[in-house]
Amino acid sequence: MANIRAALENRILIIDGAMGTMIQRYKLTEEDYRGERFKSWPCDVKGNNDLLCITKPEIIIEIHKQYLDAGADIIETNTFSSTSIAMADYQMQSLAYELNVAAATCAVKARDLYYAENPDSKINNPKFVAGSIGPLNKTLSLSPDVNNPSFRAVTFDEVVAAYYEQIKGLSDGGADVLLIETIFDTLNAKAAIFAIKKYFRDHPDKTELPIMISGTITDASGRTLSGQTLEAFYNSVIHARPISIGLNCALGAKEMRPHIEELSQIAACYVSAYPNAGLPNAMGEYDEQPEDTAHYLEDWAKEGWVNIVGGCCGTTPDHIKHIAEEVKNINPRKPPVIDKELTTI
Repeated sequence: MANIRAALENRILIIDGAMGTMIQRYKLTEEDYRGERFKSWPCDVKGNNDLLCITKPEIIIEIHKQYLDAGADIIETNTFSSTSIAMADYQMQSLAYELNVAAATCAVKARDLYYAENPDSKINNPKFVAGSIGPLNKTLSLSPDVNNPSFRAVTFDEVVAAYYEQIKGLSDGGADVLLIETIFDTLNAKAAIFAIKKYFRDHPDKTELPIMISGTITDASGRTLSGQTLEAFYNSVIHARPISIGLNCALGAKEMRPHIEELSQIAACYVSAYPNAGLPNAMGEYDEQPEDTAHYLEDWAKEGWVNIVGGCCGTTPDHIKHIAEEVKNINPRKPPVIDKELTTI
């Protein structure tokens, strides 16, 4: 396995864009999502994009390949919701492990196809598969019942168990790095961190995968949904010793800019940023042009704020192509040397 840390020392890495945006272009039907295997499933499954790794793997592989061709160095597995907790919406809890293995396998196959066409890349410009670990549809910090603030829809141990199963699947499927992303509840993220550490302690024969962490600032307040400032969020998760901490989703690049600047000043690790393609318009669509997104990220790179850049909701291979082109000759951010860490493992 190529060393992502070595790659980060030498250049700004490009992470891919939105998976859901690309899937929408295929205009898939309920029957497409079901395939033959789930033809008689008792509930609707359209919209369960992660399921396509099993029923339409050729589409997921094709999307990964498009991002690689556009210049992505890191492709994310199609596993944003592939936990038993999230899959309960489709009565597919039992498929969680299989979904993660299938998704990682799709990403690895896409990379193999890319290497077959670009053999020098395997040595000179290696590509990495990031196992996407989403935030879940239930939170540990917030009550879903306004009349009962102490109520929680899930326990910490249940979240850890769900993430543990996902991590096993991603590892077995061939992921190179684990990406805990779109974090709006830090306690959920800490459960994911705990699950990762526990999984590799339980399996000493496995090579421990590096961790990437990406939070979400939900609005102009500069806080996560669970109420943390960016600095508080950073200090809450740095004990995991991730290779990178960054931000994604919720905001476009224009709105994310001050937060990335702040993070670049405090982070002792590498910094990642993959914003949405602007803010959604009145129809809920993202219409920021690729060259505009690329211009914002080029500015951040020139300021020395970032090590990993890409796109989230609404971004496409065209966005990634423009971003890759704009930052390819810019030196990556150099993390500061911190004399004393605030937290330890």
